[in-house]
Parts: sequence; structure tokens; C-alpha cells
Amino acid sequence: MKVTISFKNLEHTPALDEKIRQKSERFQKFLDGHTDVHWTCHVKEGSHCADLRISGSTFQYNASAESDNLYKCLDLAIHKIEKQLNKKKEKWKNKIHSKNFENADLLNRKILKEQDHNEDDDEHLDKVV
Repeated sequence: MKVTISFKNLEHTPALDEKIRQKSERFQKFLDGHTDVHWTCHVKEGSHCADLRISGSTFQYNASAESDNLYKCLDLAIHKIEKQLNKKKEKWKNKIHSKNFENADLLNRKILKEQDHNEDDDEHLDKVV
């Protein structure tokens, strides 16, 4: 995961940079593979703003937050992105489970057909003998 941080009208401090990188690690549980996380922090009309963009090969998520405190802004943006990522993860899980359910249902039908077919063969052999 590649984390990029940019600041506009705001002083860049190593402590703030480290805090953002630390908070970005929370996305590891949702994402795998090559992803880019881009943070933009700025001050607009006296309030702090944080824009967050997470992009991968097949997806892109965006969130922005505005507050009087920059750290609160970061938490709000993370919360918004986590809601989007949870929604994606749940859809993916439901899709996999529904496919597994359909496959299990087809397998059960096939087994029942084979059992019925074998019983018919047994009855036919009993009549012949």
C-alpha cells in the first residue's frame, strides 16, 4: 500500500505525517494487492479539511471531512471510507455465499437424481431375476 500525503495552506509536520500513516494502516484489513492511498489536508475559511482517496486496479473510493480540528477531520474521513469498504466487503461476501449455496443446491439435486436412478436400476434387476 502506497500512502501519499499533501498539505495546502497548512504546515507539514513529521508528527502529523506519522499519525496519517498510522491511521492509513487500518485499511489493510479491507484491501489486498496494490492500492494507493492519497491524503490531502488543507485549511478552508478557518476550518480544517481532509480529503481521502483510495484507489486500486478495480475500484476507487473518496471521502472528505471538515472540522475545526485536523485530527477530528482525519477520523471523520476514515470513518466514511470504512463504511464504503465494509459495504463492498459485505457485497463480495454475499456474492460468494450465494454462489456456494447455489453450487451446494445443485450438488444435492445431482445426488438425489443419482440415488433415484440407482433405485430404479435395483427395481429393474429385481424384476428380471
